[in-house]
Amino acid sequence: MSTRTKVFGSLFVLFGLTLLMAALLGSEGKNDEYQPQNEFKLDPWIALKLGPLDMSLTKAVLYLTLASGLTIAMMLYIANRMQARPNRVQTAVETAYLLMRDNITRGNLDDRMARKWFPFIGALFLFIWFSNLIGYIPLPTNTEHKVSIFGTEVPAFALYAATANISVTLVLTLMVWVAYHVEGLRAKGPIKYLKSWVPAGVSGPAAVPIFGIEVISQFVRIISLSVRLFANILAGHLLILFMGGGLVVLLGFAALGVLTLPIAVAFFLFEVVLIATLQAFIFATLTAIYLGGAVAESH
Repeated sequence: MSTRTKVFGSLFVLFGLTLLMAALLGSEGKNDEYQPQNEFKLDPWIALKLGPLDMSLTKAVLYLTLASGLTIAMMLYIANRMQARPNRVQTAVETAYLLMRDNITRGNLDDRMARKWFPFIGALFLFIWFSNLIGYIPLPTNTEHKVSIFGTEVPAFALYAATANISVTLVLTLMVWVAYHVEGLRAKGPIKYLKSWVPAGVSGPAAVPIFGIEVISQFVRIISLSVRLFANILAGHLLILFMGGGLVVLLGFAALGVLTLPIAVAFFLFEVVLIATLQAFIFATLTAIYLGGAVAESH
C-alpha cells in the first residue's frame, strides 16, 4: 500500500468518524459564555501593590521563577558537574553548551567579545528556551476553572508561557538593546559610535537621511525582537488551544474534535520539538549579532 493511499485512507476514516459523531451527538450551538482569551488573563493570586507598581503574584511569575531556576541549575551543572567520561545527561548538556558557545556566541563575536558576553548570551538562550518548553507542560494554573479533588477545589491544568506575554519579551529586548549600545559607546566613544551608523563611503548630504534611517532601525529592533518571540509562542498556544478543544467548545460541535484533536497533537509536537528551541536560538543569535555590530569598525 502506497503512502498516498494510507494518507487518503486515514483522512477518509477521520471524515467518516466525524460524520458518525455528528449524527450521534448533533450540535449544541455556539457557546457565547466561553472566552478563550481568558486562558491568557493574569489574575492575581496574591495581590501586592507598592504605590503605582503592581507586584502581584500571578501564573506568569510562577513560570518565570521556574525558568529562572532551571537556567541557574543548568549553568551550575555546566560549571561544577562536568566529568571526563560523560553520561547521557552530560552529553546532552555539552551539546547545548557547544551550541551556545560556538554557533551562537563565537560565530558572531570575536574571541575577546565572546569571552566577555558568553555568560549573558548563554543565560539568555537557556532562560528563553526553558520558558518556551515549560509553556507546553500542563500545570494547575487555571484559576478560572477549578476541579474538585477529594472535596478540595484546585486550579485546572492549563498551558501558559511567560514568553507569550509581550511585557516579558519586551524587558528581555530592552536588556539586549541597552547592552549593545553601552558596549558600542564604551568601545568607540559617543561620536565615533554614532558615525559608525553611516556606511563607509557615504558622506555629505546623503549621510543625513541614511543616519535617520539607521536611527529608526535601531528602535524598530525593539519591536521586531520582542514581537517575534511573543507572537510565535502566543500563536502556537492559540492553535493548540483551539484545535485541542477550544473550537469544539466555542461552536458546541463535539464531532469536530475527531478532526481537530490530531491537528492539535501535530501542532503540539511541532512547537515543542522545533519552535521552542528555534525562537530561543534566533533571539540569542540576534543578540550576539547586535553586540558584534556595535563594536565593529565598519557599518
